[in-house]
Amino acid sequence: MIINNYVQDISTPTGDMRTYVYQPSEDGVYPCIIFYSEIFQQTAPIARSAAIMASHGFVVLVPEVFHELNPIGTVLGYDDEGKDKGNQDKWTKPLEHHDSDTQALVSFAKSLKNCNGNIGSMGVCIGGHLAYRAALNPNIKAAACLYATDIHSNTLPSEQGNDSFTRTPDIQAELLMVWGKQDPHVPDEGRMKIHQHLLDSKNTFTWHEFNAQHAFMRDEGDRYDAALAIQVYLMSVELFKRKLT
Repeated sequence: MIINNYVQDISTPTGDMRTYVYQPSEDGVYPCIIFYSEIFQQTAPIARSAAIMASHGFVVLVPEVFHELNPIGTVLGYDDEGKDKGNQDKWTKPLEHHDSDTQALVSFAKSLKNCNGNIGSMGVCIGGHLAYRAALNPNIKAAACLYATDIHSNTLPSEQGNDSFTRTPDIQAELLMVWGKQDPHVPDEGRMKIHQHLLDSKNTFTWHEFNAQHAFMRDEGDRYDAALAIQVYLMSVELFKRKLT
């Protein structure tokens, strides 16, 4: 499908959140996906990922995940400086602020005339965690969580007992969990810890591990695996078509 895009600043309890909207150009009513980025916010690879999903018939919202901590429109570089700043932001922003961001995005999606009111979440790296976290919101019906960091290690700030790992039994959405087995950020024991907890919590989920490194979806850099990326996009589209249409 041919798509278009625009910028929307959404009010949240912690300030305005710039959000990039990608949508089919053809008139119609479509499901919505909240697409959470890496720590670098909306880089060119993230924009291309959002466009890919939108072209399959979704309205895709890409929020600036650290809008409180940076000037509006900030994009961090894929370099040591950008990584250091992004990680600092990650360890500064409490999960509760991400929750209020998600609710603001849900409310915005439900206000759109071209959205059918069915909403999913998707993300990569910390965005995979935020997609998982977003599924605590009862309005999120499905979540594609791609090499989600910091779930197993509980390293993101939150109130006691409100971390995403502990809250897993509260997730009602269907989860698509995708991992790279050569990802140092989520080692074998971390992945197995999450997998067992999902089983114990009786969540509805599928689990996929590939011989791939962290950020294998990112179409810049040496870790990109185009064949696997295409496969994961199609898996995500299948989930969202099935749960949101």
